[in-house]
Amino acid sequence: MKIRARWLFLTACLLPAIMLFSGQSSGQGRTAAVVSRQPLKVYISVDMEGIWGVVHGNQCSAESPEYQIARKWMAQDTNAVIQGLFDGGATEVVVNDSHGSMRNIIAGELDPRAILISGSPKPMSMMEGLDSSFSACLFVGYHARAGSAPAILDHTISGAAIYSIRINGLEMPELGINAAIAGYFNVPVVMITGDTETCRQAQELLGQSLLAVPVKEAVNRLAARNFARDKVLTDLREGARKALSSLKSCQPYKLSPPYQFEINLHNSQQAELGALIPGVRRPYPRTLTFASQDYLEGFKLMRALIALAGVS
Repeated sequence: MKIRARWLFLTACLLPAIMLFSGQSSGQGRTAAVVSRQPLKVYISVDMEGIWGVVHGNQCSAESPEYQIARKWMAQDTNAVIQGLFDGGATEVVVNDSHGSMRNIIAGELDPRAILISGSPKPMSMMEGLDSSFSACLFVGYHARAGSAPAILDHTISGAAIYSIRINGLEMPELGINAAIAGYFNVPVVMITGDTETCRQAQELLGQSLLAVPVKEAVNRLAARNFARDKVLTDLREGARKALSSLKSCQPYKLSPPYQFEINLHNSQQAELGALIPGVRRPYPRTLTFASQDYLEGFKLMRALIALAGVS
């Protein structure tokens, strides 16, 4: 009886300690599991001219019968990138349809794990939905700036209105304008896809360490050598995975304030309405300039001036 009593006494004393130790251990396990799966949000801006197979404006226009197949190629290129991002550890992927009406990607054909931003107008246009919660940004299907050759469907924002755009003296392609928006939120651009000239311009502006995946090589503005389809999809997937693995070495692209915007239009009439806006100067008949201390505010004013040029 004495032995049994002692055993019960020892059990009563040790049981709380055993339970406490077990609880701490399981709690540490849960904490470790949470730490090992930190959120990794990735943003993709998808244009259309730089998508594999696209070589003519008809393929990018909803009025053309060629548009439907190009929409499928657009979804396929994007899905390959999405797969690579999830393979590389992404926990959330947001895709912003960034071409024309911004209703090009067939929602039902996009990887269901991704969030799709579709439609227009959007306050930040091709970069709508991006904020500082994202760890990385990718540009898919982008094109070269206006006046590039050889480059498929080269233009800058509006082929009908824009001859060139300069910010702080640098002539900018759309990829540069948008990369600076990503930099505004301290988000690095880690990968770009498009034709070989687009990839070259991106690395020249954003740095040679930027991962570029060319999907075609332009022969001229309306013709290209499209690389083997299976290889392109593999390169897109592996490129996206690799881009995330080297994320720590990537730096956001930033310009220095004050931001000096210069918009050069195709003709003088396109500058008439924009010149009426306070703070906007017209140093030459088809040129509008202004300065902004905030890049995002300057970007929005630039978009408004381009829209006015389109109705002048």
